[in-house]
Amino acid sequence: MANHAPLNNVDHKNLRVVTTRGAQYGDAVMSALTFPAEFRDLQACYPIVFAQDGNGSYDAIALLGFEQGENLFLGPNGWDAPAIPLTVERQPFMIGRGDELSVHIDLDSPRVRDGGIEGEALFLTYGGTSEYMERISSVLRTIHDGLAASRAFVTALVELELIESFVLDVELDDGSQNRLAGFYTINEDRLAQLSADQLAALHAKGYLQAIYMAVASLAQFRALIQRKNRANGSLR
Repeated sequence: MANHAPLNNVDHKNLRVVTTRGAQYGDAVMSALTFPAEFRDLQACYPIVFAQDGNGSYDAIALLGFEQGENLFLGPNGWDAPAIPLTVERQPFMIGRGDELSVHIDLDSPRVRDGGIEGEALFLTYGGTSEYMERISSVLRTIHDGLAASRAFVTALVELELIESFVLDVELDDGSQNRLAGFYTINEDRLAQLSADQLAALHAKGYLQAIYMAVASLAQFRALIQRKNRANGSLR
């Protein structure tokens, strides 16, 4: 169970965080929340799709596998991709509720060490923040701003009827039939039918590039299927 606490350089001066990637550290996840500002980096590695958020809207997510608890980018040498979603990188930190400038840490995370030499130090000997902690603070601010901007982006997609559900049927090399369902993507036919004014409005808001990045990312399904085949082969 998570044990969140506001981070400070008195109570947590000796804390260190393991940055190695692996299932034992909580990285065995099927997807990662993302946002338009991150699409350019992630589209070269992962399919970017949308999932309903329970409130009638949608979240953008990067797919890392085909089933719960499966991350096909984890290997013996850590994370096998040049870009890691920021919502994964930020673990075990989060922004405190009600105060976007307050950094919290999950003290029960398997990444957290109290003392020793394993992992990255959070604070310097005399109380200043380490370069690692500065990076995490920047990541958290980017996530906070990105998720806030994502709400308006998704609203624009919904208003233009650009989001549609899809089903992906896959036959793996072992002959098994698999279906990925419950996700949504950009309706390319509808996108092609938008007027010049509608496209200009999307471009003016910075949304058009993100849309095309999400569409382009679907080509990564081929690579994800190849990873799944390799993973199945290693289990036999």
